[in-house]
Amino acid sequence: MKHFFLLFFFFTLSIQAQFQINGIVKDASTQKGLAFATISANDGSNTISDVDGKFSITSKNKISFLTVSYVGYQQQSIAMESNQLYYKIFLQQKTNSLNEVRVSNVNPALAIIKKTILNKTKNNPQEKLKSFEFKAYNKLIVTANPDSIKGKIDSVFTINPFEKHFKKLDSTNYKFKQLISKQHLFQTEKVSQYQYDGDRLKETILGTRMSGFKQPVYEILSFNLQSFSIYDSKYELFETKYNSPIADDALTDYNFKLLDTVAINGRNAYMIHFKNKKKKKAAGLEGILYIDQDNYGIAKAIMRIKGILDISGTHEFQYIPEENLWFPSEKKFKIVKGTNDDDIKILGGTIQFDGDIEENLKKRKRVESDYIYVYSQTTNFDVAYNAPVIINKPIVAVELKDEAIDKPESFWEQYRQEKLDLRSQKTYLLVDSISVKKRIENRLNLGRKILSGYLPFNVWDFDLRKILSYNNYEGLRLGIGGTTNNAFSSKYRLEGYGAYGLRDYNFKYSFGAGARVDKFSNTWIGASYTDDLHENASTDYAVERRAFKIYDPRSINFSTFYRYENWRIALESKIIPNTESTLVFANTFVTPQFNYTYNLNGKSYTDYTMTTATVSVKWNPFSDYMQTPTGRIETEKRYPKFTFQFTQSIPNVLNNDFSFSKIDFKTEYLINYLDGQQTYLLFEAGKAFGDLPLPQLYGNSPNNLNKETIFQRITFAGKNSFETMFFNEFFSSEFISFQFKHGFSRIFLFKKIKPAIDFVTRMAWGNMKNPENHVGLEYKTLNKGFFESGLEFNQIYNGLGLGGYYRYGPNHLPNFKDNIAIKLTFILDLGI
Repeated sequence: MKHFFLLFFFFTLSIQAQFQINGIVKDASTQKGLAFATISANDGSNTISDVDGKFSITSKNKISFLTVSYVGYQQQSIAMESNQLYYKIFLQQKTNSLNEVRVSNVNPALAIIKKTILNKTKNNPQEKLKSFEFKAYNKLIVTANPDSIKGKIDSVFTINPFEKHFKKLDSTNYKFKQLISKQHLFQTEKVSQYQYDGDRLKETILGTRMSGFKQPVYEILSFNLQSFSIYDSKYELFETKYNSPIADDALTDYNFKLLDTVAINGRNAYMIHFKNKKKKKAAGLEGILYIDQDNYGIAKAIMRIKGILDISGTHEFQYIPEENLWFPSEKKFKIVKGTNDDDIKILGGTIQFDGDIEENLKKRKRVESDYIYVYSQTTNFDVAYNAPVIINKPIVAVELKDEAIDKPESFWEQYRQEKLDLRSQKTYLLVDSISVKKRIENRLNLGRKILSGYLPFNVWDFDLRKILSYNNYEGLRLGIGGTTNNAFSSKYRLEGYGAYGLRDYNFKYSFGAGARVDKFSNTWIGASYTDDLHENASTDYAVERRAFKIYDPRSINFSTFYRYENWRIALESKIIPNTESTLVFANTFVTPQFNYTYNLNGKSYTDYTMTTATVSVKWNPFSDYMQTPTGRIETEKRYPKFTFQFTQSIPNVLNNDFSFSKIDFKTEYLINYLDGQQTYLLFEAGKAFGDLPLPQLYGNSPNNLNKETIFQRITFAGKNSFETMFFNEFFSSEFISFQFKHGFSRIFLFKKIKPAIDFVTRMAWGNMKNPENHVGLEYKTLNKGFFESGLEFNQIYNGLGLGGYYRYGPNHLPNFKDNIAIKLTFILDLGI
């Protein structure tokens, strides 16, 4: 989701110094770029070339000459020419370069890295210091370098077999250069206080300002662009974790090379280049570590990943003599477009790329998004350490103060590390006016609501899930419903819906109200009444809101429901760290809409009443949360996640018919690999104790129709359903299930055909206690286990795909074709 909000600014909306020189450094003999060459200007400013040999150096003063040096090559000085902004610099190798780099057959870089790893504890501020705190000023911009844009008006022609015809004048680049010369496309500033108490690190946002938005976009504020600490075993760059070049096992993943020795803060440092050993694209980090020659601490670090996006992160440190420690002083982060033969499509817009896979791909004219880049710079100040630190509300990693969005200009003048230049000043004025004119903030909020399943209208958010659906019992179901929003009240809410089935001719409805009793923990208490249908033998976790889907593939095939009339009182809260919890008291009258009778102690029940108390908890122990003025949001979704639910009947209260307990549990784990592959694991279990009718037990999410031929059974596949299991085939009073799904990298078949192949395997075991009590439906139990596996060819064309699944094991059916299920798949890819 957060990637969507970043890419959004590529379409809808540098810290540019007065003088900027761009160029590339190459080997004079091989013509190949020299990575990480040192480029110094006459005024003392310097930079290094990237992995391709390209560089960009800026200065507040006019640059008259550059000095370029590289270990093993002859140093070269180049005088700057007026009006020339791009330079190709060729370096000649020294004849004795091998002796300068190595003094023996042993790679000296390995010895340096080993000592750096060995000394991590005493050089890591979070290990060596008892506590610390500091303030940080961050500025993030989406912009482009005007000097890189030609800015001319082009003539566009159409060519036929006979002649060339003038079509139109294209002034796109001209207009874009005029715009970007005056302002940035987007800009945000943030002042934060960081506190570390020896156990946890918390960021409190004291002030934030975002061009074009009165209310900040929380997804932008919560971006984890790069790791805070360079010493973590996993280094994070643009919300992707990589094995750190100084992790304990770094020598197995990276190659290291000693490039040079340099002076930083008056201390000598080794300049070590590292590169992942894997040959695949984006297989790992590449960059430079500057390592103190005395204490082997990191004095500076440059990290880079190059793929569809070219991402780089720089860490600067300030040496503290009394602690013999390098403390973080500045972070820089930059994203520019890389190269790829796929264009990225997102909500109707397209980021185009030049092809790098097929040699015969035609060059295309560059468009505005080719020049745009994202740049973020954070400067730390007011550093204090080893003094007592008290962190208020430590259960959240990031807290946005209520008053942070309304800071006066005097606040920013106090905390900015340097005054805004003219382009930055105009950005707020011009982008704010454009945002109002084009209703950008309203459109973004509308998009956020729709992606969550709601369509806002004044004080009411219409629930898109209630408008239209279909199943085999109700037929076409028409409805309307929703909930009030903050325009109505931030402390109270009303909600409800109504629906009508065109096949069963029955009206269903629900209404409820709630009140917020605590803002920080987002604690709500509410009551509701519902008269509706529910899928037979399925488990709903009270703590989880039903996910929004444009279509629900399984519900289309439902035919067995029970009707429930339900009074409900619920308490929802996030008061416990890293959890969401719900406590529910309910009284429910159930009437199965199929032939079923539950026999208990000589009495037959065709309908019944249950009075229950339910505790439902979702625990995300590895996720980070951000506290905002409107509530708490999960900013870093990390796995595994755990969901637990316990339900207990309350005897002799409100006509309760049964005495029972029910325990439900699930955990899910998602692994993202650097090459784009993904593994998803899901484990579920449930057990009912006591007396409980079949509609409230377990059906194991079947999704196969009871039809004779394979083609008659073709429907859409569900997300986590058993595709070869027939509806109402198995029921259990206790069960466990495990699902494994691995998504491989997309394969290239044709220009527009690039399916994503997923391998799926599912298994389940179960048992039914006292099966003689359940009369009506014929069913089997899972005591011998159920197994199926399959392949999905997803996103073959416009999100549509095809999956094939096979049932095997003890519940393999005698007729071979009955074990096969063919399903359509559909994945709506919004690029989020």
